[in-house]
Amino acid sequence: MTSAAVRPLRIAIISYYLPSTSKQGIGYQVHELATELARRGHDVTVLSDCPPVAGAVYGHRHVRMTGSLRTFRFALALRRVDLSSFDVLHAWGDDYWLWRRRVPRHVRTLAGSCFEEARTIKGVKEKARMVLLGLSEVLASLVADHTVVISPETRRWYPWVRDVVPCGTDVRRFRPDPSRRADHPVVLFVGYWRGRKRGAELARQFQETVLPKHPDAELWMVSRDVPDDAGPGVRELGRLSDDELALAFQQAWAFCLPSDYEGFGIPYVEAMASGLPVVATPNPGAMYVTDGGRTAVVTPLEGVGTALAELLADDPRRDALARSALERVQEFTLDAVVDRYEALYRGEA
Repeated sequence: MTSAAVRPLRIAIISYYLPSTSKQGIGYQVHELATELARRGHDVTVLSDCPPVAGAVYGHRHVRMTGSLRTFRFALALRRVDLSSFDVLHAWGDDYWLWRRRVPRHVRTLAGSCFEEARTIKGVKEKARMVLLGLSEVLASLVADHTVVISPETRRWYPWVRDVVPCGTDVRRFRPDPSRRADHPVVLFVGYWRGRKRGAELARQFQETVLPKHPDAELWMVSRDVPDDAGPGVRELGRLSDDELALAFQQAWAFCLPSDYEGFGIPYVEAMASGLPVVATPNPGAMYVTDGGRTAVVTPLEGVGTALAELLADDPRRDALARSALERVQEFTLDAVVDRYEALYRGEA
């Protein structure tokens, strides 16, 4: 391989979301990707409506938005940004107006499908917004030089997109440590109380089904919208740092995220990498990450409480699920994912 082929690249990454002010999983994944690319010697700049992440090792360009329809206006604002100094543009959204070639290589990641989310989201206005975003995803897949999806099920809406590059997890941070496990049953949840993550429903089933069989159990919710009167056994952890989240995964006995839709579901992988058995509902992301349910307990929503109660009482089954999950998660390591993207950036894949 020639020295030119391995030279560092100048990479611009588009992401409306970043973990500095957003809870969206895309923002966390972009932060991890940009961090690893910078550690490998590339010159990385993230263009975002969110402010820079404290301590980030990559560059940041603030494309600030105010008012309504910010995500759509963010895409228009990007047309005015000069990208000519970059070798690669990697968009995680909002590039659908960039049809004129601005960089030698334009890669697009479709992080799920807004069409799929429109099927389950509540409210006419939100459904319409998701359909419009879905149409923007179609246009974006045609604008880019190379488009990938993060899970095979997403190709249902974009069958012309052939390649799947999953999200990646830093298994150096998220890893098992049985010595830190809590001395009483703990179920961990990462998401929102309201909306498609269905935290409120999980709390209800936990209190009605799990607590009667495990009176000392707790439901730890990594969430910032849990009401003060959430009820017995529910503990709101709020927003955690990366290290605090990794510790929470190591302390818990089981992880549950009963979302009605996930394009991928990074918390499932973080839990699996931490040696934690997972209980999920059969959304597209969960089915992909858990290998069709073979490395987790996948159950309809109404069965989540029963599945958790049984799992907390069954040490051998939790251990077996943890072992199979650790094998499966090797498909989703951050190193492997960044290897794939580097190849795409150089036109080698």
